Amino acid sequence: MTGYGRSVETVNGREFTVEIRSVNNRYLDCSVRLPRAVSFAEEAVKQAVKQSVSRAKVDVFISMRSEGAEETQVSLNRGVLEGYLQAMHQMVAEFGVKDDISVSTVSRLPEVFTIERPDVDEEQLQSDLLRVVAQALESYDAMRLTEGQALDRDLRSRGETILELVAQVEQGNAQTVVDYRARLEAKLKEVLANTTIDEGRILTEAAIFADKVAVDEETVRLRSHLQQMNTMLTGGGAVGRKLDFLLQEMNREANTIGSKCTDVKLARIVVDIKAELEKIREQTQNIE
Repeated sequence: MTGYGRSVETVNGREFTVEIRSVNNRYLDCSVRLPRAVSFAEEAVKQAVKQSVSRAKVDVFISMRSEGAEETQVSLNRGVLEGYLQAMHQMVAEFGVKDDISVSTVSRLPEVFTIERPDVDEEQLQSDLLRVVAQALESYDAMRLTEGQALDRDLRSRGETILELVAQVEQGNAQTVVDYRARLEAKLKEVLANTTIDEGRILTEAAIFADKVAVDEETVRLRSHLQQMNTMLTGGGAVGRKLDFLLQEMNREANTIGSKCTDVKLARIVVDIKAELEKIREQTQNIE
């Protein structure tokens, strides 16, 4: 499901900025980008996302800025620097090379600076970060809730449309049997002329035809599947994969109905049913 959440907070002297973005995906694919100083917390962040999201392509962007926290101390290593300078001046004096010694040149030499990093309580730092991640997830969930409500209304509306189309198929299918019997009787009268028509034979042929084109079982199952979809939506939770499976079953019933419909008008209605099912399938890709 698409979504966006963001949180910025200063915790224990460090300002954390967490942004969460997601797009539709069949499974959960979480990518986390965070500063090297907190790289150890990557798996913990992924686990936090996993608790809130079951399927989507999620990108988490984290930045950290120190405000008042102890900074890394950089100092000049005088002994090493003096050794470098002495050796460089000796090169100039003995070999006549150009004296182009500069701060930028010297600063790139190994061990000219001593770097002292403060001891970091990784457990506390991770806890502080996850606190901000949780707030960003709350913002993210709020946006998904709004989108989910819109999807719920759309899916239910399309389900109602399909039920109306199914009713038309059922009504038209019954009329198809009546029309077939009338055509059969008219044809027999035309062929047999003055010969007495066997009403029993007509009834038998009509019954065989009615059984062949009957869609009662399929429409009952399709109605049941639509009711089940509404129940899933009402229950909430991660229902995306269940809906994927349910859509396969509904499409199977629609295809069977289409194969039994001999009337052109009914065939067109079945096409409309399939079109609505395809729209539902597209929307379910947005649902966890």
